Amino acid sequence: MSTPPPQPRTDATNPSARATDIRIQGVELYFLPVETRMPLKFGTETLTSVTCARVRVVVEDRHGRRSCGWGETPLNVQWVWPSEISYAARHAALLDFCEQLADAWADFAEVGHPMEIGHAFQQQVLPTLLAARNRNCAPEEVMPLLAGLVCCSPFDIAVHDAYGNALSKPVYETYSAEYMNHDLAHFLQPAEDADVDFFGKYPLDYCVTQRATTLPVWHLVGGLDPLRSSEVNAACPDDGEPVILSDWIERDGINCLKIKLRGNDAAWDYQRLVDVGSIARSYGEFWLTADFNCMVSDPAYVNEILDRLQAAEPAIFEAILYVEQPFPYDLQAHRIDVHSVSARKPLLMDESAHNWQIVRLGRELGWTGVALKTCKTQTGAILSLCWAKAHGMHVMVQDLTNPMLAQIPHVLLAAHAGTMMGVESNAMQFYPHASTPEARVHPGLYQRRNGILDLATIEGTGFGYRLDEIDRTLDAPAKQSGDTSHTTAPRP
Repeated sequence: MSTPPPQPRTDATNPSARATDIRIQGVELYFLPVETRMPLKFGTETLTSVTCARVRVVVEDRHGRRSCGWGETPLNVQWVWPSEISYAARHAALLDFCEQLADAWADFAEVGHPMEIGHAFQQQVLPTLLAARNRNCAPEEVMPLLAGLVCCSPFDIAVHDAYGNALSKPVYETYSAEYMNHDLAHFLQPAEDADVDFFGKYPLDYCVTQRATTLPVWHLVGGLDPLRSSEVNAACPDDGEPVILSDWIERDGINCLKIKLRGNDAAWDYQRLVDVGSIARSYGEFWLTADFNCMVSDPAYVNEILDRLQAAEPAIFEAILYVEQPFPYDLQAHRIDVHSVSARKPLLMDESAHNWQIVRLGRELGWTGVALKTCKTQTGAILSLCWAKAHGMHVMVQDLTNPMLAQIPHVLLAAHAGTMMGVESNAMQFYPHASTPEARVHPGLYQRRNGILDLATIEGTGFGYRLDEIDRTLDAPAKQSGDTSHTTAPRP
């Protein structure tokens, strides 16, 4: 029988509440444009620039003490919202939705722990805002839930950071019975066929006991990336950074390669796996993942490629650690039985894994793991992590090409999650100089050396950004809502 959770600590004015509970007072929203040095292909589209949404929130505890926190997420239009309508229209819609969210978060009256506030916002407010935005839209103009979550994530991340700062503790130390008003049974329901009970369990019960200080790092081999010198052309940058795969391997010491595939050209996909695997093999031990970009509709497509590899290139087949999201985003609309794929290799949800409920559906269909991303909110990532690990599923932490502040919660999630192997991190491939101010404080996070990221500089409260040491000047907020005054706010 599970042990009941400890009773909440109380204050004198409200015996049912914790003195550490917070409420949002105000929000500032900033937009930071970033240009890529090389194009990055997502399905049928190509990314050449991105806007990062950076958010500052001010919170107040039950004693009127204020703290602030920061969050950031790249608004990757092509990934969050594949559509036939123009990039410009989708990009503008995401910026506008972020501004709507700034008002909604500033007005949100929920009081509690960030897990409780974030969960309540995603249950009560985000669906309403999305439904209102999408009303009377043509099908191709409907903003998907994934896009809404990515817009929501910098606000949610900032609330978690503010709470850690308010308590003078690292964020992950607050995911326990000592600070949360509700155990995981309040948020999660186990699968019907699983011997799982979330009563008396908290997120820290599913995190590693001691945070990793270094992580193996995965390099992204994009569909447009040149593999050999003969493929370099005038469109490739000449900026002193590596271009071909062997140069990346030699400089960064990487031996974990995520390979973007087409998903609709089996001959090309098979040859790409062989070509990349052969280059990696020449440098010694290596690991691969195959990312089919949600373009596959029939499991036989993936199975035939894997079976051919196993027969003709067994070393490359064995090096594939897992297969990532071959099938369409909307798992509820495309309920494809994928047991045949996961019988060959671990099969991880990525774009489909909007929340733990979809992870539960994926498990029923044969998926065996989930790729977590902080860009779907810190709250959602933690809940999906807990649900997946409780049910014996694999977990990884995948990148959204996170620069600047977005990199820090991203790698911290991987450090606490106990992933299959390290973390994907590719911002240094596509915009290596976007994070220069942050890299002066955290050099090991924004460069990959000897195949790892070094997290040793992440320290202090909240997410350990060390903002007072980062020399980055922001323009005026694109949106300010509520009361953002705070006498001890750190410089952004």
